[in-house]
Amino acid sequence: MVDQSTERTEHGLRRRNAIRALGGVGAAGLLTGCSSNIDVLSGGDFEDGRRNIVFVNSDDHRYDFLSSMNEPGTPTFLETPNMDRMAKEGAHLKNASVSTPLCAPCRASILTGQYAHQHGVIDNQHIKTDHVPFFHKYLHDEGYETAYIGKWHTYQLNSAEPRPGFDHWVSFEGQGHYFDQTLNVNGKKVERKGYITDILTEYARDWLKNREGDKPFFLFLSHKAPHAWFCPAPRHRNQYANASIEYPKTMADTEENYTGKPDWVQNQRESVRGVNYIFGGRFDFDELYRRYSETLLALDESIGAVMDQLNESGVADSTLMLYMSDNGYSLGEHGLIGKQTAYEPSIRVPMLAYAPGMIEPGTVVDEHVTNIDIAPTILAEANRSPPDYMSGRSFLPALSGRDMSESKEPFYESYWGGFPKHPTMFSTRQGKYKYIWYYGPSKDELYDLEADPLEQHNLLGKKKHEKRHEAMHDRLFDWIEANGGVPIPLQRSRRGNQNKKRPEDAPKTVPNDFT
Repeated sequence: MVDQSTERTEHGLRRRNAIRALGGVGAAGLLTGCSSNIDVLSGGDFEDGRRNIVFVNSDDHRYDFLSSMNEPGTPTFLETPNMDRMAKEGAHLKNASVSTPLCAPCRASILTGQYAHQHGVIDNQHIKTDHVPFFHKYLHDEGYETAYIGKWHTYQLNSAEPRPGFDHWVSFEGQGHYFDQTLNVNGKKVERKGYITDILTEYARDWLKNREGDKPFFLFLSHKAPHAWFCPAPRHRNQYANASIEYPKTMADTEENYTGKPDWVQNQRESVRGVNYIFGGRFDFDELYRRYSETLLALDESIGAVMDQLNESGVADSTLMLYMSDNGYSLGEHGLIGKQTAYEPSIRVPMLAYAPGMIEPGTVVDEHVTNIDIAPTILAEANRSPPDYMSGRSFLPALSGRDMSESKEPFYESYWGGFPKHPTMFSTRQGKYKYIWYYGPSKDELYDLEADPLEQHNLLGKKKHEKRHEAMHDRLFDWIEANGGVPIPLQRSRRGNQNKKRPEDAPKTVPNDFT
């Protein structure tokens, strides 16, 4: 929770950062009311310390697919100059993750500041219309002009319809399409030709450029990209056609890679979300990997276009811009394709922040932050305390170079059902360790992420780690019980055969051996 004293401290820090960015302002200058000094203090933020806020959300962008990263999974050929620019001129929150790695639950958590078992949206099919107020409603009540542009895809019923509390609305039904999309623009049906990432970026730039008045604003730009089926913009198609791919070390079908893993992991290898039968044979692995990378390029351009528009409109110095994805995406790790697991490529996401005068350029935040922290952070920037029902916390102090008020390591949950079939799982981090508990007869997992970042060596069953296992299990269930998560949500199975396996005579979409 953020109390009023915390908010005043954060506002004071922003003012001091503005002074420091210009090399300092003498006390005499402040006392004499020199106009240039007054401009330094008030030209960035509004009189009450609030900033404009832009939140850009993408879909399925894993944490290490940034060209500024140097992780084992980072492609050497990938180019994301605008995301790199956002990190260089702002902050990179390198340990960001999501509490439920799936579109609708994650987006509901962003809007409510709650975990999935609290808000009740546990999968992409669950229709739910009752909910606590979304955080943008509080911004609207505080006088912010609000706009939502892009994919909604949560609280599924009529997902294209304008939501209360947004002054401007552009959206579409469900997942939408990469090309030639039917949009709902402020309640009116609009047919648009072209590539969806570019279309949404155009709407965002136009709104930023043409809005009138001096009210602070909040823009929620929600992209479809790079969600499957991974369709790059025509200008980027085949840009990486000849790029060399370094396969994940854990993708090989070997005894070493599956020792210590629960059975469902190896079983999924031959399913539509496994490397041997990717989307029912729709792609081979190399094609999937390259298309995913190419689809990121227009998204990167969109981020640059929004940053440019903020500068061109003269509001960059009074705006906080945040970027994150709704979940990560496994690309062959442990033989898996997709999300919905507690493994690092699935739960970890890129998170970037840009706010000239507030964030020191090149800031790297080591704190664990998650999607449930977005709403409290944005409300804190608007000088509004989060409501009691929110489980997240503001990470504004970390952006200003201070320690967070409390250490809060993350929890994760993902429910059985939907697509693909996997056990219901809960997970938590504590220091360098991650514990994954499965509901049902499945082998649980414990990893030392410093010594074993690829999650290859399950430490459960080793005497040395018995006490740690017990402590993390208790910690996990203390959280589950305290937050009302004990009743496991039930759901009807989706129509169709989600356990479809590769026929014996069908070619594998990836070979057994890698060089």
